[in-house]
Amino acid sequence: MNENHPAYLHQILTRRRFLTRTSAGLGLAALATLFDTPAQGGAVGPVKVPGVLGQTHLAPKAKNVIYLFMAGGPSHVDLFDHKPKLREMHGKEMPKSVLGDQRVTLMTRNQGHFKAAATPFKFLKHGKSGAEMVEVLPHLGRVADDLCIVRSLHTEPINHDPAVTFMQTGRPQPGLPCFGSWVSYGLGSETKELPAFVVMISGPFDQPTPSRYYHSGFLPSQHQGVQFLPGKDPVLYLSNPDGMPHEVRGDTIEAINELNKLRHARVRDPEIEARINSFELAFRMQTSVPELMDVSRESAKVMDLYGAEVKTPGSFARNCLLARRLVQRGVRFVQLFHRGWDAHGDVAGNIKRQAQAIDQPAAALIQDLKARGLLDETLVVWGGEFGRTAYGQGNLSGGFGRDHHPRCFTMWMAGGGIKAGTTYGATDEFGYNIASNQVHVNDLHATLLHLLGVDHKRLTYRFGGRDFRLTDVAGNVIKELLA
Repeated sequence: MNENHPAYLHQILTRRRFLTRTSAGLGLAALATLFDTPAQGGAVGPVKVPGVLGQTHLAPKAKNVIYLFMAGGPSHVDLFDHKPKLREMHGKEMPKSVLGDQRVTLMTRNQGHFKAAATPFKFLKHGKSGAEMVEVLPHLGRVADDLCIVRSLHTEPINHDPAVTFMQTGRPQPGLPCFGSWVSYGLGSETKELPAFVVMISGPFDQPTPSRYYHSGFLPSQHQGVQFLPGKDPVLYLSNPDGMPHEVRGDTIEAINELNKLRHARVRDPEIEARINSFELAFRMQTSVPELMDVSRESAKVMDLYGAEVKTPGSFARNCLLARRLVQRGVRFVQLFHRGWDAHGDVAGNIKRQAQAIDQPAAALIQDLKARGLLDETLVVWGGEFGRTAYGQGNLSGGFGRDHHPRCFTMWMAGGGIKAGTTYGATDEFGYNIASNQVHVNDLHATLLHLLGVDHKRLTYRFGGRDFRLTDVAGNVIKELLA
């Protein structure tokens, strides 16, 4: 029969014939959807995102980040990097072959001696992985098999401000976008009710935490971190002035934004668009933020998990609980700054105080995320801007301290595609130099972006005549850290 004959066309278009011919295709389509939704919840290819990228460069393992930043420089040799050699050499001069010609700060340059200083604490092995941690971190010890401990980080600046800036922005010079801002810019937010990037600060006020540590730099200002404060008004200027009803505030913002839109149509200034978005978000946050900060509906079991300090607004424990609530609501990047790690004196007392503040809440955060099925898609990062020296500062018979040490230090990560229950890299027997598997700050950033589905070389922003990126002109993905 001629294929153009009406009877033939009618025959091939009957419902029965259609289903017969397409059943195999429908089966293949169903099978494809199964492959596209793996049991682990991870994507098998790039996924769409509301940020400037439009879609990730590769399959993301993590959707959100919780970055526990320990401002001041935690001592790796007193926490995660056990060095029996220091106990053997305690009070004796460090070998010159170990010290080399590395820079030291003005605080110890002229002290005349560099004597090995052993930790006053015991180290214990934990879990199937046998990870070693100091005895004052028992709660983190219980989640050791969820952690990936990296002992071979190194950075370049030797003083706090440029070192924190380096950890935040990939370079030691101020004025550049921070890690959270890059993630917000590239991936966008999964919620319209809260910012994509939230910051909370805890700990003693001995360590300055200026807003430029979580600033958007030359990126549109809507991507800078929004600081949440303890107390009645978590976000500055968010509440309505006395005598202004919520509806009037809404009408006012709408009128202002209409004027801003008219101006933006004429001059195309991206900051006007950012201002419009900020006004609209602030109005929505008047409802979402009070609900977020109200933890009264959390169960007693959850509150006990985080420890007694969770009841204190502004504490590290409360901020960890709020971090879980934030990622649960779709916030892309949460950064908790916990100050007080700058132990130039009484390192033993400092470690005890800081461990008491962070040990149980940090472990609880991992357990809480895991229990809710959120750990697989949430990348948790813990660490500071550098480590501390293996030699002591001050009198070793008294409450000695430790100086800044960018040459090597320890960080740990959990969830979000990280290889759990592993320890990567090593330092020498003094904990002073890296012995194997160096990880630079730019490498760390490249790896974290990779877990979020981002190629660090392709997330760029043109400014001042050149393309900038978080990792500057360096950085390699450390594949051994990936699950």
